[in-house]
Amino acid sequence: MRLSRYFLPVLKENPSEAQIASHRLMLRAGMIKQQQAGIYSWLPLGYKVLRRIEQIVHEEQIRAGHIPVLMPTMQSAELWQESGRYDAYGPEMLRIKDRHGRDMLYGPTNEEMITDIFRAHVESYKSLPMTLYQIQWKFRDEVRPRFGVMRGREFFMKDGYSFDLTREDALHAYNRHMVSYLRTYERMGLTAIPMRADSGPIGGDNTHEFLVLAPTGESEVFYDSNVTDLTLGDREVDYDNREEVEAICKEFTTLYARTDETHDEAIFNEVPEERRKSARGIEVGQIFYFGTKYSESMGAVVQTPDGSKVPVEMGSHGIGVSRLVGALIEANHDDKGIIWPEGVTPFHVGIVNLKQGDAACDSACDALYAALVKAGLDPLYDDRNERAGAKFATMDLIGLPWRITVGPRGLAANKVELTSRRSGESEEMSAEAAVAKIIEIYAPHR
Repeated sequence: MRLSRYFLPVLKENPSEAQIASHRLMLRAGMIKQQQAGIYSWLPLGYKVLRRIEQIVHEEQIRAGHIPVLMPTMQSAELWQESGRYDAYGPEMLRIKDRHGRDMLYGPTNEEMITDIFRAHVESYKSLPMTLYQIQWKFRDEVRPRFGVMRGREFFMKDGYSFDLTREDALHAYNRHMVSYLRTYERMGLTAIPMRADSGPIGGDNTHEFLVLAPTGESEVFYDSNVTDLTLGDREVDYDNREEVEAICKEFTTLYARTDETHDEAIFNEVPEERRKSARGIEVGQIFYFGTKYSESMGAVVQTPDGSKVPVEMGSHGIGVSRLVGALIEANHDDKGIIWPEGVTPFHVGIVNLKQGDAACDSACDALYAALVKAGLDPLYDDRNERAGAKFATMDLIGLPWRITVGPRGLAANKVELTSRRSGESEEMSAEAAVAKIIEIYAPHR
């Protein structure tokens, strides 16, 4: 993509309505436009990041053996009346009537609808275990939408639902989701800590939230500092191996880490004092095991090996895909703008032409662009007739991890400049070496 042909409506001034860094930078970098309180249009740059995150979520869900579906945003109130949640959910649910006077709602979550799908098609334990998931828009009518996409009313979310014959099977599904989420966040360059949490309106006894530490987080969290050093790294995980999956979950949940709702001061004080930390956290996902709460009320039963019928054991598992865009920025920015991790960046590298119209510079930039595209990478070429300072400011604001700068002086020595957005360090090298370096950097992310 050439920047002269791209739609990137960057702002020079900080928007007055933006209270936190991610909201401010998403507006300034031309990623989103507010349509009304808590509802945003995703402009090209923001949409690219959203899709990058969505793709990682899909890949890790499928790796764990989960099956994608797509459910409608509009739901019948009858399903929610069956489960008993229609009146209990509260004013966050947007309730409407269609032209025939039937009660409808814009789905805030999908436990009822997925249970209805399951009961219509699955009758035997032989079809289990089964996990279905979707990535779909949701709506919750927040009383005070704020902080941009971090607490909006309309949001993009992965919601998954596990169906199992026994409690033991369902707890394995819970553990499987925890490990798949840990891998998902690591691929995005995030440290997301699983913390024991409150189940809220979803219900259930077992639940963990995944929180990214950031000063602007909405939750107060308490944790053993050693938990931030845990990583999956390059480990290959056999998701069918219950002992292996359970061991990883214990590794990541044994150290103290809780939200304020479940914080226990007595247990926390058993942690060595120098490792006792409190901070703010941004919730980016949550997993629940709630047994037969929905299957009993809605008649989702399967036949067992002995011929009897039992309600299936269920869990639900969510990742806030659009919220992750804001969380990533909160965890990765400086006073110049965003700093995207390589796994989610909208473009892999920016090319800056310091003397647009100069034949040698134009030719070198075109060759760089073509070589990067041929290698399967996605560069953004700033070919505008702008001064160098403006081009650098734009690249810093939108946060591409790497920048290749091409100018007459460097080309005279057969050199271009490769710059890391995160460290600010630059290195002069040949254009061919710069392309090879970018290919090497992104090899683990493809």
